[in-house]
Amino acid sequence: MRVRNLFVALSLLTVFAMLLGACAGAAPAAPAAPAAEEPAAGGDAAPAAFDWGMCKGTELKLLLNQHPYQQALVGELPVFEELTGMKVTYDVVPEQNYFDKVTIDLQAGESSTYDAFMTGAYMIWQYAPAGWMEPLEPYINDPAKTNPDYDFEDILPDLRNSEMWNLQPGSANLGQGSQYALPWGWEANAYMYRKDLMDAAGLKPPTTLDELVDVSKKLKEANPGMAGIDVRGSLNWATIHPGFMTMYSSYGCVDYDEKMHPQMNSACAVEVTKKWIDMVKSAGPEAWTTYTWYQAGSDFGAGKGASLFDADILGYFQNQEGTAAPEVLGNVAWAPGPLGPDGQLKTNIWIWSLAMNAGSKNKDCTWLFLQWATGKDFLTTGATKYSMVNPVRQSIWENPDFQAKMAEQTDYLETFNTISSNDMKIQFTPQPLFFETTTEWAQALQDIYAGADAQERLDKLVESLTVQLKDAGIYQE
Repeated sequence: MRVRNLFVALSLLTVFAMLLGACAGAAPAAPAAPAAEEPAAGGDAAPAAFDWGMCKGTELKLLLNQHPYQQALVGELPVFEELTGMKVTYDVVPEQNYFDKVTIDLQAGESSTYDAFMTGAYMIWQYAPAGWMEPLEPYINDPAKTNPDYDFEDILPDLRNSEMWNLQPGSANLGQGSQYALPWGWEANAYMYRKDLMDAAGLKPPTTLDELVDVSKKLKEANPGMAGIDVRGSLNWATIHPGFMTMYSSYGCVDYDEKMHPQMNSACAVEVTKKWIDMVKSAGPEAWTTYTWYQAGSDFGAGKGASLFDADILGYFQNQEGTAAPEVLGNVAWAPGPLGPDGQLKTNIWIWSLAMNAGSKNKDCTWLFLQWATGKDFLTTGATKYSMVNPVRQSIWENPDFQAKMAEQTDYLETFNTISSNDMKIQFTPQPLFFETTTEWAQALQDIYAGADAQERLDKLVESLTVQLKDAGIYQE
């Protein structure tokens, strides 16, 4: 397979496609863990305490996306510095420029600037084969480097497995191979709505695709000054992954078959696409082709949309004092995405993650930071005192303080329980051309929205993707 030889060249091409949506030298050996004392006669030695100060005096540098999760981390960094004796500096970059910045820095290898960085799980499919991400299982499994209280298994298995990959394209390869990143905060795509408007129109949250289209149109008719539903539509891969991919997957459609043949023009895919575009044209925002995470969320929070099919946390952020319009605040409710014809619920997820730069010269010390930032203490603080409202750890979902906080959001916890008890995972097939091919998929949706025949346009999409996958050695004859 020629895939591996193409990664560096492909990475240069994907920098622009990924918009929205330390120093040179060998890594020094980690300071030795304290030696266990000799057991006293007739007794057993107590295990040595984990040494959080093993890297005292070391300076780490982080690259962070501008996000509420980043704000929680920055707010608590003094706790980490006091615990370890390390100094942490960081750069924060807005999301529209963030992934450019990450890609360019990682390409510098051992001359790169940052030890650790925020990333999404999809980015593993580009960064890991290029050798830019440090595999983490050697650290996780080393008791000299990992706090015995870390409890890696407490991280939700669907999230852990979504960040494992064996570098081979194909859905069966997700959850295999190395652990390239650690889940840190995540988003399940759900249906959010103004319960006051829904009640006034005598409607209920949709449970099928046809109901989703119908309810969106009726909300628009009852509230002509706003969109019946806000969904993303910009020319970007991120348009596909929230509500659209969740509905597409629940309906029984797949992006690729087991031989990596594109399936976006299947009968299932065409049916979902037609109904989705009908919904957007009839009830979506007027400037749909420009809508990103920010536009969809801010319009919903400003009272310009009656419903939202996107990340569950986006509705949470738009239901807060200082963000929500007065008529919106306290009137947001959550429901799972509509089911497919067979009653399936297959929710696509996005995982904000922390990863180690393979070019870092402070790898063992960076691991101390990663396990602290994804550990129980920090994430519990982030979930209860900040806005890290989708914890990656099961123990925090069970935390009474967190449950009390989220009980104030109508049906948020109930929606999560339904989603997580069904097929909640990354529904995309892992493959290194993800960003180019998925952005081209978004272009096809825009063209159908503009009037192109759905079957013909999706046939052309599949033809184009087939050529790209063959050229990269991914398509199997």
